[in-house]
Amino acid sequence: MARRLFTSESVTEGHPDKLCDRIADEILDAIYREDPLARVACEVFTTTGLVLVGGEITTAARVDYAQIARETIKAVGYTEPEYGFTYDGCAVLVAVHEQSPDIAQAVLKQEAEDPYESLGAGDQGIMYGYACSDTPELMPLPITLAHRLTQRLAQVRKERILPYLRPDGKSQVTVEYEDRRPLKVRAVVLSAQHDPDVPLSRLREDLIEHVVRPVLGDWLNDDVEMLINPSGRFVIGGPPGDTGMTGRKVSVDTYGGYGSHGGGAFSGKDPTKVDRSGSYMARYAAKNVVAAGLARECEVQVAYAIGRARPVAITVDTFGTGALPDEELERLVQERFDFRPAAIIERLQLRRPIYAPLSAYGHFGRPELDLPWERTDVAEELRRAAGL
Repeated sequence: MARRLFTSESVTEGHPDKLCDRIADEILDAIYREDPLARVACEVFTTTGLVLVGGEITTAARVDYAQIARETIKAVGYTEPEYGFTYDGCAVLVAVHEQSPDIAQAVLKQEAEDPYESLGAGDQGIMYGYACSDTPELMPLPITLAHRLTQRLAQVRKERILPYLRPDGKSQVTVEYEDRRPLKVRAVVLSAQHDPDVPLSRLREDLIEHVVRPVLGDWLNDDVEMLINPSGRFVIGGPPGDTGMTGRKVSVDTYGGYGSHGGGAFSGKDPTKVDRSGSYMARYAAKNVVAAGLARECEVQVAYAIGRARPVAITVDTFGTGALPDEELERLVQERFDFRPAAIIERLQLRRPIYAPLSAYGHFGRPELDLPWERTDVAEELRRAAGL
């Protein structure tokens, strides 16, 4: 039996990169409330005292980008001057222009008779979807626990259970695997931004009691190494502590590094961008394969060319856990999942303002959000087609 350790991390919505992702997705949602056919590629940068909103946006909606940025910063929790960054004290610069006509003519195919051929991929790229039987959500255990820790960290701050916490924070969880199955949690790293007058000893006791223990539950054992604010003092955080940008937490957004990632980020992009929609569809397919009992693990890779609706290639890998050969599962996936962008958008209902909640704590799993790509409504069909 082969044993190995695997580690994943998560960050709170107050982390500067995630703050940028949240602003970008709030802008996308605001536009979609008025214009579901908009084309949006929004990027955000932040540092001490500054937020820069840029990108390519083509829309009929009238949206105040700066106001959305300020409202988002406030909602995340940057409200006090002593934090060194506040929603009403920072400068917000906007540099937005329309989508390149060269890209637009490649994506929109007016002459296509098939409506699913009328929308080509917005760029070339490789997208991955992954699922495994580690958890009820069919997600890897390390990233699932890491997200739950940062979600709980934000909860105890917002509910003032630990009123001295500030918005920034991060977690890291190491799990020991045996034969690719989770055996036990080996280490937890948790860092939380805090007021300057809180003793480190109290902070560590409180975070173990109110965050780590409730989240780990039965996974908590005497062998778990707990590193709580290992750097010691963490008063300066958020944009004053670290420059933030959209798209810099792609492993946090997906599978914590356990599944592959093609490199494209999600936040701020409308679903004509296959970085986002193709990844969602690949996850949908992989999750249904695992939910059908056809594999313990499944990874679906989809490759696109700009302007072309049909993928260049679709590949399935079950890492030796499949009930059928991967080639046969690949055929079943291609028959039941249409990876053309227009078909994905229609099937998963992606032209809706659903994106801001996804900007932190992952785009996959998330049972509280009832995401279309997390449903297992094709599992029974796959099972019957496989003859099981």
